Amino acid sequence: MLRIGLSGGIGSGKSTVARRLVEHGAVLVDADVIAREVVAPGTEGLAELVDCFGREILDAEGALDRSAMARRVFADDEARAELNGIVHPKVGARTAQLMAEAPEDAIVVHDIPLLVEAGYAAEYHLTVIVDAPVEDRVRRLVERGLEESDARARIRAQADEQQRRDAADVWLDNGGQVDDVLAEVDRLWTERLVPFESNVRWGQRAPKQAPELVEHDPEWPRQARRLCARIEKAAGDLALRTDHIGSTSVPELAAKDVVDVQVTVRSPGDADALAGPLGAAGFPVIPEIRGDNPHSVEPDPAQWHKRVHASADPGRRANVHLRVAGSAGWRYALLFRDWLRDDAQARAEYETLKREVAGRFATDPDTDRYADAKEPWFTEAFLRAEEWARQTGWTPPELPER
Repeated sequence: MLRIGLSGGIGSGKSTVARRLVEHGAVLVDADVIAREVVAPGTEGLAELVDCFGREILDAEGALDRSAMARRVFADDEARAELNGIVHPKVGARTAQLMAEAPEDAIVVHDIPLLVEAGYAAEYHLTVIVDAPVEDRVRRLVERGLEESDARARIRAQADEQQRRDAADVWLDNGGQVDDVLAEVDRLWTERLVPFESNVRWGQRAPKQAPELVEHDPEWPRQARRLCARIEKAAGDLALRTDHIGSTSVPELAAKDVVDVQVTVRSPGDADALAGPLGAAGFPVIPEIRGDNPHSVEPDPAQWHKRVHASADPGRRANVHLRVAGSAGWRYALLFRDWLRDDAQARAEYETLKREVAGRFATDPDTDRYADAKEPWFTEAFLRAEEWARQTGWTPPELPER
């Protein structure tokens, strides 16, 4: 199934987005509903809360008085930890149960208010954030019955806009007309979520595209960080580190809108073992690619072994290169990136080549001939990059012990 994390600040209107996605056929897992369900009257959760905090947290009908509970833990870190220790495991277990019950081809939308604050973005194939201007959010909350001061305090207590943007694969502005955001949701469903789900289920990459270059996008590094977080979550200890590499990792360099990530592994066997986990996370393996073209005097194929996965997401194309730590191919990917970042002349030369080759093969349905045409330059550039490394004292990053 495709797992979508949906979040947004209080008053942003994410419930509007959630309802529209359900209308399209999404399976909704609502964290707020589950949080109430696990402490409803007669549940084990409510009994544990009463044992811990006393009957004063109950209302006249014997249900949890949420205002009383909030007052009890608001300024008491220990009490809040006890509350979370009781409720969170039960919410997690119920959430996992609901997701497991969803059909194989489901698009599951997990509506979770504190997704960003809790650092959950890497758990999902895609994170959708709904936002609106603060004053609009305050107005909506006041219309629901909150005091303005309370509304503003709640907004301040949540993640700020920058933190949400760092987590967002999709940013939906809900500050205008409702029809506008609904139209955005409709496009998101049709153009991205439905094909994304199908690609994940069938283990296929998003369709290839012609080699079109665009100017450097300052969002690429942030997008790469989100991809790396998902990959690390899926790979666990088999990934020693992840790095943003390739042209999108070099500031000021024009590139195809495809993010490249290198995953460092201990062995070819570990690379092969990641085929399943990365495929399930939205990065199916490309089985026909088994290695890099050598770009040095080192001809040993084992030094250029790799496995390649590609993103199944049509809205964020990416290539994931799994290379063995310390191998020639692993080293060259990092060296080439850092050399181009530092050497403006080499960067300009490479961009000129890219533009010429992209123009030559602009009508191709994929980038295969574009990539092949650059190979001679890479072989010559290797010697220059090695000389730069010698002069600057560059060395590859140290690897963590795992």
